[in-house]
Amino acid sequence: MSRRGRVTVGVLVGVFLLFTLLGWGIDAYTDYLWFNEVDFVNVFSGVLLTRLLLFLSVGVLVALIIAGNLYLAYRLRPLLRPHSAEQATLERYRMIIAPRLGTWITVLTVIIGFFAGLSAQGRWKDWMLFRNGGSFGVKDPEHGVDVGWYIFDYPMLRYALGVAFTAVVLSVLGALAVHYIFGGVRLQGVGDRMTTAARAHLTSLVALFVLLKAVAYVLDRRALLLEQHVSPGLYGAGYTDVNALLPAKEILAYISIVVAIAIIVFSNAWMRNLVWPGVSLALLAISAVAIGGIYPLAVQNFSVKPSLSEKEAPYIQRSINATRAAFGLEGTQMEAYRANNVVPPSGLAADSSAQNARLIDPQLVSQAFTQSQQSRGFYDFGKKLDVDRYSIDNRTADYVVGAREINDDKLTPQQRNWLNRHTVYTHGYGLVAAPANQVVCGGLPFFVSGFLGDDRPPGCSAATEEIKVDQPRIYFGEQSSEYAIVGQEDPARKVEFDRPQEENKNAEELYTYSGQGGVEIGSFFRRLVFAIKNTESNFLLSDAVNGDSRLMYIREPRDRVEKVAPFLTIDGDPYPAVVDGRITWILDGYTTSASYPYAQKINLATETQDELTGQGQFALARDDVNYMRNSVKATVDAYDGTVKLYEFDDNDPVLKAWNKAFGGDLIIPKADTPASLEAHFRYPQDLFKVQRNLLTRFHVTDPQAFFSGQDFWQVPNAPDAPSSNQKQPPFYLNVQLPEQEQTRFQLTAGVTPANRENLAAFISGSYVDNKPVLQVLELPDQTVIPGPVQVHQKMTNNASVRQQLNLLSNNAQSQVLYGNLISLPVEGGVLYVEPVYVKTGNQENAAPLLQKVLMSYGDGGTYVVLADNLKQGLDQLVTQGKQAQTDNNSGNNNSGNNNNNGNNNNNNAPPPALTGELATAAAAVDKAINDVRTAQESGDFAKYGAALQALETAMDNFENARNAATGTPTPGASANPSSSATPPANPSGNPSPTPSG
Repeated sequence: MSRRGRVTVGVLVGVFLLFTLLGWGIDAYTDYLWFNEVDFVNVFSGVLLTRLLLFLSVGVLVALIIAGNLYLAYRLRPLLRPHSAEQATLERYRMIIAPRLGTWITVLTVIIGFFAGLSAQGRWKDWMLFRNGGSFGVKDPEHGVDVGWYIFDYPMLRYALGVAFTAVVLSVLGALAVHYIFGGVRLQGVGDRMTTAARAHLTSLVALFVLLKAVAYVLDRRALLLEQHVSPGLYGAGYTDVNALLPAKEILAYISIVVAIAIIVFSNAWMRNLVWPGVSLALLAISAVAIGGIYPLAVQNFSVKPSLSEKEAPYIQRSINATRAAFGLEGTQMEAYRANNVVPPSGLAADSSAQNARLIDPQLVSQAFTQSQQSRGFYDFGKKLDVDRYSIDNRTADYVVGAREINDDKLTPQQRNWLNRHTVYTHGYGLVAAPANQVVCGGLPFFVSGFLGDDRPPGCSAATEEIKVDQPRIYFGEQSSEYAIVGQEDPARKVEFDRPQEENKNAEELYTYSGQGGVEIGSFFRRLVFAIKNTESNFLLSDAVNGDSRLMYIREPRDRVEKVAPFLTIDGDPYPAVVDGRITWILDGYTTSASYPYAQKINLATETQDELTGQGQFALARDDVNYMRNSVKATVDAYDGTVKLYEFDDNDPVLKAWNKAFGGDLIIPKADTPASLEAHFRYPQDLFKVQRNLLTRFHVTDPQAFFSGQDFWQVPNAPDAPSSNQKQPPFYLNVQLPEQEQTRFQLTAGVTPANRENLAAFISGSYVDNKPVLQVLELPDQTVIPGPVQVHQKMTNNASVRQQLNLLSNNAQSQVLYGNLISLPVEGGVLYVEPVYVKTGNQENAAPLLQKVLMSYGDGGTYVVLADNLKQGLDQLVTQGKQAQTDNNSGNNNSGNNNNNGNNNNNNAPPPALTGELATAAAAVDKAINDVRTAQESGDFAKYGAALQALETAMDNFENARNAATGTPTPGASANPSSSATPPANPSGNPSPTPSG
């Protein structure tokens, strides 16, 4: 290559390295600034230093081992080589390599060391746990070794062994190549094919490799407790492993040591040839196949398989016990629940748990929140809201809550310029909440907080803020995907959009951030750094960036906590709460491991996926784990982004190891958790899903019963879409289940027997004295109580209900949507509650409105009602139960009457013609529906609320007219009023005798 070519290549390489190192340097510097902002510099420095030390130590060690062997091979070269065509050919290579041997060795080993270091720095988590791990206080059932050795030591030891194997194999190959090039190993010519020095060098390396294999056999003995069981699909060492493979591994370890000694002795001290070392290696290979393969296979086929359940029983028991311990299932409270009451009892309507059944579906009601509480088109509440509980007027109830954030995708093209996106539309405003079972104004939630002004239709929301927030601004939220530049040198200069003005909704109030969140970028150097990082010159050129500017980035709560605590797996459903007057995001953090002996290994992504995954709930990574603890409750302040990690499981050795690794004060002790924050802790969804799925099998603790699998359960599919193969998600309820002493805010789910649709058990997760409690209410094996899919089909196919559902979706102008089907064990039976929403068919962004409540009791099909609200539905179910008992006492077998009002009318008869006052009332309902539709399309919320009130009045008049015409007494008013019509449900020109559906 010419001098100009070398210069050109050098310049290109220099430019590449410059930009590469510049990019790395800027990323490291901006990361340091971010960690300094959140006051977690010890995490940044700890991880960076550990990765750097691992990179250098392993990279240098591997490079030195290989370089040393290459140089040793060169030094052991023969000074005189016999003449041959082979040596003449190799002489040309010697002339190229020998003068710059040091350079060649250095370049080659640096490259190898670089990649070895890259591999090592990725194992920083294993190294930190290895250095800081402790004891679990639990020993494995086979070797009697503490579980902590498997979780803290084994992964790093296995990796170190892999590095040693790599270094030795590369050394053998490199040394063999050098010996060949310089004549120590020959393929042609007279005399020995290998010099004494070359033979001693190479055989020593091979012996070292065999000794490493002996170490691998020792580790393999422990690893058997982590591998998949032969039968029935469990993990850990089974009968064949314990009685054949374990002895085989031990024997092979001893054979490897003997073979390593034989290789050295036969090659160098005695016969000084490679025949017997080769025979030794062949015997090792044959022994590995015979002892480690054929013998265990014979034991499995001829001893274990003929009596599989009996042989494997002790090891199945080990797997059951370990799995229950590793996933926190060992303390599960198993209770029998007979559910033998299939007739709605008279006490059902007064049952507090039945009255607390949640009606509002957080997934379906999001659009209603957005349309009713946004005032600007760019506000959004996300695809799914959250459920929490609050105490108002000394009464604790569950609320559906959502943070009003700015959705950058909903900004208009004019609003999407750099200045607006990053300096004007910087934050959301307010936490909007609504009681979980109260509906008003034609199907809207009853809002109690998060108002943007006083313009509220009467009766559609609370008169005042019932959940008070001192600082309602949301700078850090789930939709904060863009970076924001905030802060002004002149406090009077306000540029950030805050909220619409109360007096003039078309005008806006502006705001200037005054908190401590964000990285200071007032200096020219920092602006330059972030201009390069974001490839944005406005950091340097725009007047919006000033001496007091702060840059907020990594603003999503989940990303924020993951960066602060990279050793945690974060739950997929962060939720906002008002804590001490501030909006705070609460996240559940899990410590996990994949090396708990005998525990079942599961894939987090698969086990936590259900109908809501990706619909406002993050999917977890596809990590295989066999140990999981909800060890941390993390919080992110919505205004200044402060991240705090609170200890929740104070007995978790893994969390203790991580806390120790980062100085001992990374995690706030559990005793220091504020009571106001603890009041909003809830059982985490992803952990509950994992535990629920495992309990479908591991509730069986008898190994023989487990082997047969007859008592296994399964998680049902979504009731309204069973063919989708999406699992039904669990639901948060504020109820008191059987065998519980008081009302709890708990996560609940029903399960069915494997390959059947009837109900098998209820599973709930809750906190008692801030400690997790799992409870299982198990139904009898031959129960007639149907599961969620069956119940949904029975209720929607009921003759009376089907007729009314058809009215709700009349002429395909509206779409009926089903909310969460809740199965609730109350009053010795099972109550089913499923809200029915209606959405305008020709409006894509129309909000689904809660119009009816579909309810049943007992077997799901005999007693069914489609009511306006929860109280009315409970009263109607009680009426049906009393009617059934009356009919039975009088000898009438009409207990299966499904009429919604409890009367013995013929549900299949055609509706009667409307005349007189009834026709006039029906016409008024049609007009009111049209007015509601017009107001909804106009986007005027005040007009829309007034139209809904008029519709409710018209519906009441229609009900009164119908009752007067039929002689039926008017029912009492409901405690939770709900307008029962939807604008598109009953078009003009086609009046129905039941406009309410």
